[in-house]
Amino acid sequence: MHTLQTTIIDKVNSPADVKALNLVEMEQLAGEIRSLVLNKVSQVSGHVGPNLGVAELTIAFHHVFDSPKDKIVRDVSHQSYPHKILTGRKHGFVDKQNFHSVTGYTSQHESEHDFFTVGHTSTSISLAVGMAKARDLKKETGNIVALIGDGSLSGGLAFEGLNNAAELGSNLIVIVNDNEMSIDENFGGLYRSLSELRTTNGEAANNPFKALGFEYRYVEEGNDLAKMIETFREIKDFGHPLVLHVHTEKGHGYEKATQEKTNYHWRSPFNLETGESLRKSAGESYNSIIMDHLIKIVDDDEMKLAAINAAIPGMFGLNAFKAAHPEHYFDVGIAEGHSITFAAGLASRGVKPVVFHSITFLQRAYDQMSHDLGINELPAVLIISGGAISSGAVTHLGLFDIPLIKSIPNFNYLAPTSKEELLAMLDWALKQEKGPIAIRLPNGPVVSRENTLADFQAPTYEILRKGKRVAILALGSFLSLGERVADQMKAETGEDITVINPRSITEVDADTLKELEATHDLVVTLEDGSLAGGFGEQIASFYGASAIKVFNFGAKKEFTDNVPLEVLYKEFHLMPDLIVKDILDALA
Repeated sequence: MHTLQTTIIDKVNSPADVKALNLVEMEQLAGEIRSLVLNKVSQVSGHVGPNLGVAELTIAFHHVFDSPKDKIVRDVSHQSYPHKILTGRKHGFVDKQNFHSVTGYTSQHESEHDFFTVGHTSTSISLAVGMAKARDLKKETGNIVALIGDGSLSGGLAFEGLNNAAELGSNLIVIVNDNEMSIDENFGGLYRSLSELRTTNGEAANNPFKALGFEYRYVEEGNDLAKMIETFREIKDFGHPLVLHVHTEKGHGYEKATQEKTNYHWRSPFNLETGESLRKSAGESYNSIIMDHLIKIVDDDEMKLAAINAAIPGMFGLNAFKAAHPEHYFDVGIAEGHSITFAAGLASRGVKPVVFHSITFLQRAYDQMSHDLGINELPAVLIISGGAISSGAVTHLGLFDIPLIKSIPNFNYLAPTSKEELLAMLDWALKQEKGPIAIRLPNGPVVSRENTLADFQAPTYEILRKGKRVAILALGSFLSLGERVADQMKAETGEDITVINPRSITEVDADTLKELEATHDLVVTLEDGSLAGGFGEQIASFYGASAIKVFNFGAKKEFTDNVPLEVLYKEFHLMPDLIVKDILDALA
């Protein structure tokens, strides 16, 4: 199924070409689409299982509906690769030189058949309701379709969208692609209802969609092309809101992906024949260090502890904790807001919640962080990954975490620089009772250095090198950059400059900063994130009334999309030689 044989796909450059195919040709096309998807993701990484499972559904849609007049919004975009191949973007899957010419997500900038840049979950129904209402207000025609995976239904926005869609009173089709999986296993009462609907061929009395007021249809054979074409013909131009519940197989057509659904949701490059990863394991990681530590805490019954995540346990290695202490482990599904407020409830009753989040998803829970943790000063611990300038997709940037968390009162955001510092901060965070603590995981390989933390009750900056004239405050993972700048300054000028590890992003060590004024002319801040509202601006504000100059180095406040890291670092002057030149120019 996954060998490259492209005979039908050569004829297909737009949805109009799909309409011209017969059933046999379309069934062959589904196999060719899977081959293209597997060929690409096995070499450059990407979403595997979700895309393999919707080949037939996507072909059937474009065979029956009239895109772009009929508009389909794809939730998360995990299911968008077959759609891209059929809408003029197959070059991004056929030729390795063009693999990066199309994004992994829908994009209105790429094609008239896409309508939003979408990379986060549970948005499709609300977007589709807005589009449908716009169509009605403008007296236009056409079908509006939201395609949402069953895992995305656990997100609060999906419920809000369904609640409003049911009252629309005009054409809106919600396709629920039910492959029985989120990124990992589905969690929540809704999925018992979906299971009942599957086992009764859609006839179960417990039907949440009908309860909301939707017309409801069920298709058991979601990977049967003829059945999907027949069903789409029946519901096209439907006059009021309808839910089409389709049962598909995640990873369909590639045995390894059907057997290891979680592992093949998204994969880094791998061997198609064996399934082995082409990237070597890094061995010890900050995630494994945390897991070992938390397991020991529960083993020793040091405190009542709960580990919480929102559908991404693999990102943190949480399966090890789950296996050791399943009663202390909670996966709330794709529900970031709930994860935070749930943690607040636990913390209010004396349980220590440790909540694991990728910052690109945690931004959806800002209100809960502020209102439920911040105002109530509850001692939850948040472990934050992905806080950094990155070369990733615009939908998954992590450089805005510092402005986001720093804006919330009562939050202390910590930036460890080594595994020893990470564990010291984690222990302190678990024992303190003053309020919520967030810990920004360092990026890159594990760094080990002597633990110099004496009393973390009142975070103080760590002075690693003492010099004059210039002081560098290098935050978290950028400590190594600060040290390289100091080395280069010494080599070029013979001067020793001060290097400081701030440790806390949000707490200002006023005593240390005041001491610098007597012997320093310039303070340089280095942060792996957005400058606007960031750590450096806080330091610049502190020195606002003094004669000391402050240079802030970090990222511009902008959305970037798959821009190489070396390009960004050069643009932002986050390279030792460029920083040294800027320092020398300022001193001159």
